[in-house]
Amino acid sequence: MDANDTAKKRIVALLHGPDRAGIVARVSGWIYARGGNILHADQHRDKQQHIFFQRIEWIPAGDENEEMRLFRELAEGELGMEATIRLSSYRPKIVLMVSQFEHCFYDILMRCGMGELQCDIACVISNHEKLRSISETFGIKYHYLPISKDTKSQVEAEEKRIIKECGAELVVMARYMQILSADFIDTVGCPVINIHHSFLPAFAGAKPYHQAYERGVKIIGATAHYATADLDEGPIIAQDVVRITHRDSVDDLIRKGRELERIVLASAVRCHLETRILAYRNKTVVFD
Repeated sequence: MDANDTAKKRIVALLHGPDRAGIVARVSGWIYARGGNILHADQHRDKQQHIFFQRIEWIPAGDENEEMRLFRELAEGELGMEATIRLSSYRPKIVLMVSQFEHCFYDILMRCGMGELQCDIACVISNHEKLRSISETFGIKYHYLPISKDTKSQVEAEEKRIIKECGAELVVMARYMQILSADFIDTVGCPVINIHHSFLPAFAGAKPYHQAYERGVKIIGATAHYATADLDEGPIIAQDVVRITHRDSVDDLIRKGRELERIVLASAVRCHLETRILAYRNKTVVFD
């Protein structure tokens, strides 16, 4: 992609649905016939489920809004696909949920501030006051909502109100150390990405680094996934691992793990913001 292409408005589309012959040819032919210039195109076929997936990015020749409308008619009407279509320049609002660990939280703030993540942080929600000063340094509103077993439903209702009121299209749990209820996940109105400090499905739940140390494993990992009603079992977006030895203490595992958590969470958020993820059947297709 040259400098001129970068400056032009681009459309990104994600498609998935029943596989059949001719989809790639029909989509690319449609764009070509309208004078568009395809910059990236990738596809995948799930042979077991017979599902087709595609991500395609192009520069339209005419009005981009009209192009998106007509392409949706093609994708959903003629091809029978589910479609997500947006401009590559689109900047959704996100909400960060945090507790007391600052490493993932600060990393996301820095990446957004440097323009590495194409989004606007609408606000921060936390069950502790500890990270307020960091949030306010970046000029981001901080909502302190302490939570207990007795107040969980009321606090979650307030969290949902804040998220919907600010128009957020993504919630990022940057080490928010609370289990979100099924009702919250089902009614919040946008995807929720969580970072779990282990290589799921191993060591789910609390204190995974301590579990890994006791088990004597030789690698530890971090997993970013979409949150679902089932704890730590949502569709996995990104994972990474680091090697450890018998010389590493629990503190060493935690230190090394936090490095992974930052990288993995940022990778997952970036892929979501760039419209690179299709989730299905508790799995994901992540286009590079």
